[in-house]
Amino acid sequence: MKTPCKILSCRLMSLLPVLFLVAACSANPATGEQSFTAFMSEEKELRLGAEEHPKIIKQSGGVFSPDKWSPYVREIGRKLASFSERPNLPWTFTVLNDTQVNAFALPGGYVYITRGLLALASDEAEMAGVLSHEIGHIAARHSAQRYSSTVASNLGLQVLGVLTNAAGVGGLENLAAVGAEIGLKSYSREQELESDLLAVRYMTRAGYAPQAMASFFEKLRVDQRIQGRLAGDPERAEKTDIMATHPRTAERIRQAIKLADGTTNRDGRRGAKTYLDMVDDMVFGDGADQGLVRGQVFTHPTLRFQFEVPEGFTLRNLPTQVVATDKNKNTIVFSAAALDDLQKAGGMERYLTNMWSGQLALKNVEWIDINAMKAVTGVASVRVKGRRFDVRRLVVEQTKDHYWRFEFITRPQDSGRINKALRRTTYSFRTLSQSQANAVQPWRVRVVDVGNAVTYDDLVGAMVMEDNKADWFEALNGIGPDTPLLPGMRVKIVK
Repeated sequence: MKTPCKILSCRLMSLLPVLFLVAACSANPATGEQSFTAFMSEEKELRLGAEEHPKIIKQSGGVFSPDKWSPYVREIGRKLASFSERPNLPWTFTVLNDTQVNAFALPGGYVYITRGLLALASDEAEMAGVLSHEIGHIAARHSAQRYSSTVASNLGLQVLGVLTNAAGVGGLENLAAVGAEIGLKSYSREQELESDLLAVRYMTRAGYAPQAMASFFEKLRVDQRIQGRLAGDPERAEKTDIMATHPRTAERIRQAIKLADGTTNRDGRRGAKTYLDMVDDMVFGDGADQGLVRGQVFTHPTLRFQFEVPEGFTLRNLPTQVVATDKNKNTIVFSAAALDDLQKAGGMERYLTNMWSGQLALKNVEWIDINAMKAVTGVASVRVKGRRFDVRRLVVEQTKDHYWRFEFITRPQDSGRINKALRRTTYSFRTLSQSQANAVQPWRVRVVDVGNAVTYDDLVGAMVMEDNKADWFEALNGIGPDTPLLPGMRVKIVK
């Protein structure tokens, strides 16, 4: 056993006075072990979480279904948190309107879970496992440990400055901010596995079946496999998972099974009926107000526009932009041009050449017509880390209130070959009629009962997506081709 503050404090022992080390260490509320938390007090945890909470909501598409999902998740989350070692924190549980499968926590009791993750889970226990894992990070003050370790590393040669301020570390705030992002978002392997152990503890105390952690990690593995294919990285599932940079999902599955099998609450609650009733009719993937990707086409039904990218490009709809890339990393970026910025710049051309492009010297600036909409465009050549890229930027006016930007970034050796295809993308941008916009609807999760004659192939064939149908069905249900299908089973499909 390494004391008083495990490895980090041992390394600092030769540099810092004993009294400072003692003050820098604190008992981990969840494990009782000593941990290094010198630079983030519990008061600072509360303040930081409260400051960042509204930013997280804004950056992640807002709160999803506040009238339905928010009270449901809040009730379960607070019940689980009441069994943690820090039950008196002002726990806040938020469902984000984010299609990505994700969950994370901020110091001070702020836990977030995404709409994409809710769709993946099959019962209340699986969701509870995710919430419990994040509660574990907060209860064990993992962010405080990571933050303090990062700050200590950043201090480096400035140890003498630390010593002179040892009586009050408030003067280190600016230096501490350097490592804040790493300290808050990245957990070590030990911390991840510790949080899994705590999750099993809280789930068991709350009456849930901890085996649900293992079944959910299996779904994560399949989801990561799908996302890896879409991103051109088939091995992605074995490299990472949504909870952290590491450990890998496969290891997490083995660990979760081991932890769950070591508990006596094997007959704990799963809560499938209530949960599936909640999930039924949930939007799957992007909603109409976020824009929809369908193959090579991006459509925004609410704002009534559409464009198409060339074959070989993979479209991704991100919170603030739409990005398409091909296997050579040639890239198309589509985003909004703020009306206020256009007005400040003095019009579209000045916005393009001065405000947006800045020091990027655009050449051949010209006005063009795109399906009766005026647009202005220009080209440039840039170097990034010693590599040259060709860039074309374009601003198009859809209406007097809505302006959009295209940026095409290509390797010089590819520019000529794909120039015609990228021009087609430019001229594919068009405004939709209301009836055309109404015809493009988001996908939805449908919960169906398995009938007597229904086969696995029938259910997979009912999935609306064109590719990876079987994997999507397995990710959503934990059911593969060799899993017995019993009449009356309830399963999720996407229609």
